[in-house]
Amino acid sequence: MSDASGRLKRDKRAARRTVLAVRDGLSEQERVARSAAITDRLLALPEVAGARTVMAFWSFGSEVDTMGLIDRLFADERTVALPRIEAGDVVPVAYRRGDAVTATTFGAMEPASGAVLGPEELDLVVVPGVVFDRAGNRVGYGAGYYDRLLARVRPGAHAVAIAFGLQVLERVPSGGTDRRVHVIVTEDEVIRPGSSEGPRSGEVERPVKPWDDARPR
Repeated sequence: MSDASGRLKRDKRAARRTVLAVRDGLSEQERVARSAAITDRLLALPEVAGARTVMAFWSFGSEVDTMGLIDRLFADERTVALPRIEAGDVVPVAYRRGDAVTATTFGAMEPASGAVLGPEELDLVVVPGVVFDRAGNRVGYGAGYYDRLLARVRPGAHAVAIAFGLQVLERVPSGGTDRRVHVIVTEDEVIRPGSSEGPRSGEVERPVKPWDDARPR
């Protein structure tokens, strides 16, 4: 491992540890309320309006709760895929309400069966992560699953991250194989950095009023 590569890994690990400590400190009430606001804001995006096949994910721990999002995607009659780990990668698997799921080693659930979709079939990928910046850079949990998946989706498919505002920093460590997201949705704003290879500054859509007066100061 080169000095630069080792330094990047250490910087990512430090950013991950710092933000997870803050995210884990959210109360369940705060997490539920903020997750609902994020779901509303995500589903109002034009990128979602035009997407028929959406890959979401089954949240775990202190992540943005995705159960409400998945239910509303079903209600909108979208084709929903969830990630399943196969041979060291995540693959999109068609999922319907009530399908059997199994637990992963890290706590999320994944489809136990179902048709595997090609990445080129996805119109939109809802991307998890730990830390993001306003240029669309992302630090995940360290396995590189979504970096590899996003490198294989078709041109024109959208990568939309969901995160609490506390997970968005001005800049995060990023390397040559890391994939940027096109949009970041938080409880407070929609951040549009441009394309995944675009400029390092982004357009920001802000709400007219705060989502919740109970946010921590």
